[in-house]
Amino acid sequence: MDRSRARLNLEHLKKQAKELIRLYRRRAPEACARFRHALPAAAGRSDSEIAALDLRLHDAQSCIARDLGFASWRDLRRYVDAQLPPGKSKADRVRRWLQLVYAADVSGTTDRANPRVAARMLAEDSDLAAEDPYLACAIGDERTIRRAADDDPAWVNRPGGPLKLPPLVAVTHSSLVQLPEFHAPLHRCARLLLDAGANPDQRIGSRWSPGSLDAPDDGNPLSALYGAAGRNHDPELTKLLLDAGADPNDNESLYHSLEGTSTTGILLEHGARIAGTNAMYKVLDDENIAALELLLRHGGNPNEPARNAPLTHCGSPLMWAIRRRRSRRCIAMLLDAGADPNVTTPCGLSAYRFALQFGLTDVADLLRERLGAEPLTDDERFVAACASGDEREARRIQAERSDLPGTLSAQQLSLLPELAAAGDDAGVRLMVRLGWPIAVRGGDWDGSALNHAVFRGDAALTRFLLEHGAQWTEQHGFGDDASGSLSWASCNEPVEGGDWAGCAQALLDHGMPHAVPDRVDPEWVLIAGRRKLFSDEVRDILLGDAA
Repeated sequence: MDRSRARLNLEHLKKQAKELIRLYRRRAPEACARFRHALPAAAGRSDSEIAALDLRLHDAQSCIARDLGFASWRDLRRYVDAQLPPGKSKADRVRRWLQLVYAADVSGTTDRANPRVAARMLAEDSDLAAEDPYLACAIGDERTIRRAADDDPAWVNRPGGPLKLPPLVAVTHSSLVQLPEFHAPLHRCARLLLDAGANPDQRIGSRWSPGSLDAPDDGNPLSALYGAAGRNHDPELTKLLLDAGADPNDNESLYHSLEGTSTTGILLEHGARIAGTNAMYKVLDDENIAALELLLRHGGNPNEPARNAPLTHCGSPLMWAIRRRRSRRCIAMLLDAGADPNVTTPCGLSAYRFALQFGLTDVADLLRERLGAEPLTDDERFVAACASGDEREARRIQAERSDLPGTLSAQQLSLLPELAAAGDDAGVRLMVRLGWPIAVRGGDWDGSALNHAVFRGDAALTRFLLEHGAQWTEQHGFGDDASGSLSWASCNEPVEGGDWAGCAQALLDHGMPHAVPDRVDPEWVLIAGRRKLFSDEVRDILLGDAA
């Protein structure tokens, strides 16, 4: 295949992928050979085995991307999108490249950093960062940085360049440090700058909305340490800054370090305060026992009050852990560290009852062992049976209480979207079969169960909900409907392995109108008059015959 970047046209590449999947569906040997060569899932398989994989358009796109030397179709798209028409200035090319090197809160865009694509563009345009000391900070060009520091010692603390970054911030926030070929050079440049007098607490205002590149949000400063510890999760770079005197309490680094955890311990060992950072809540968003143990060992308060919504709806780390459906082991760790088992939610629900509401029978057993049994109402036993998928018990209670679930509280009814957001398929299906109001809203972003199922790319649950009365027009807290949930999720893939194409087909089969092409921009489509962007595979399904 021709790898010339001059020939990389996105529409042409899309057509290639569609042609490849058409050949595959006709069982063409040449299609199987392409997949066998480029797609890891097809490597070493026979034609019949590859045919049985039921590959789809996104697999063909991945194959096209890999043939061209990209790790994914998303990387290929970002690369093509970053290319400028002939005749654009070097400054324009640099600005587009920097949007790949730096994350949105630094670059002032809405896109994530993409170091792989940034590195490829740099390799193809070697003059891109030449002789510019601020751009040298992005790539680890030690010679250029040393010359700038020698010529003007004050330069090491002076913001500049297209993104108006202080040199040390430019180094530590560069996503290129994640790539082996840039790792050591960027580390050497950080040491060089510190040795030359760079302030280890260099910082900028966030350019993420409501901030911008031209008007940074100084109320939310981003430090050099945050780049090392919270963005790039680089232990060596983090330690280098802290040893040089960087303040570990910058209101960002500890919280975001928990997204990778490799720098959390280093921050704590250098005096990072846990109180007031929401770290005790952040660590419970996932089943991360090692990080929780770290926080507790360094004085994390298992009873730290919540300070912002939606945390305040739970009130304590213990209740947040239950809402996030953490394991019995995780809950036991909190209790052993002093979490108050008698804590209640703001509406007065005990931890024991709260655990049962979320179907966590093993956690409820643990709390009962420590506190003794609590009597439950019929409503609470019914909800607990539904959430744990105990259909026999739920139907037994309902036979005695025919008013259920209609008389449940608003908080109890909101468990349907809560469980859909958590991926509890069995609990959601049982609730729906027993008559739960299907359009009730809840979860972190106040969506219906359908919105949460679509967001997760759960095509089977999406179809089930639609078959039982859910409507694609159901709203969520961001002011859109299920098509909006599909739009964001299909483009960002928040759940690994999600089937957003299957969700799209289910929505169309149950009343959502087909999309029509947007005449202004062919990448976008209109659904019921509203302009939206979808992944290519989902877009083609939504367009139907118009694709």
